[in-house]
Amino acid sequence: MSQKALLTAKEVTIILHRLACQLIEKHLDFSDTVLIGLQPRGIYLANRIKSILENEYQVKNIQLGFLDITFFRDDFRRGEKSLEANKTKIDFIVEDKKVVFIDDVLFTGRSINAALTAIQSFGRPSEVELLTLIDRRFSRHLPIQPDYRGRQVDTIDGEKVKVCWQENEGEDAVYLITN
Repeated sequence: MSQKALLTAKEVTIILHRLACQLIEKHLDFSDTVLIGLQPRGIYLANRIKSILENEYQVKNIQLGFLDITFFRDDFRRGEKSLEANKTKIDFIVEDKKVVFIDDVLFTGRSINAALTAIQSFGRPSEVELLTLIDRRFSRHLPIQPDYRGRQVDTIDGEKVKVCWQENEGEDAVYLITN
């Protein structure tokens, strides 16, 4: 197994600030916008984006929730091992709000499809957008594309993209892993 660095900590920081600025351009004061981090890995990116918006750009009152999509996935009952659910924490109304889904890697699009179904339990958003740190091109099973992307990566079957966060793995980095 080999591992190649795709993004360093410095590059991740630059990309996060660019993504935050793109969100500000579109959503200004976020009064009609909510951010939803997809469990489990999207929550690290969502927390970082919220922190940058609040601390670096003084955007106030950002509503951030976390959505567990485990039981909404179309492959929920296909695996050998039972899936472990995460917590959904959305303590606000999404009805008529602009929702920005945040996930670390966009691969097949199936997670986003599940998130679109799952969010309906909390109301009907006026609009849904997708922000992702890594967009794995050429691997989509569904016609889903990000509105905001950190980096596009061309991968082949058998390659895996691993996003590491300081809070979880002790470093900010993105690696391409080949078996």
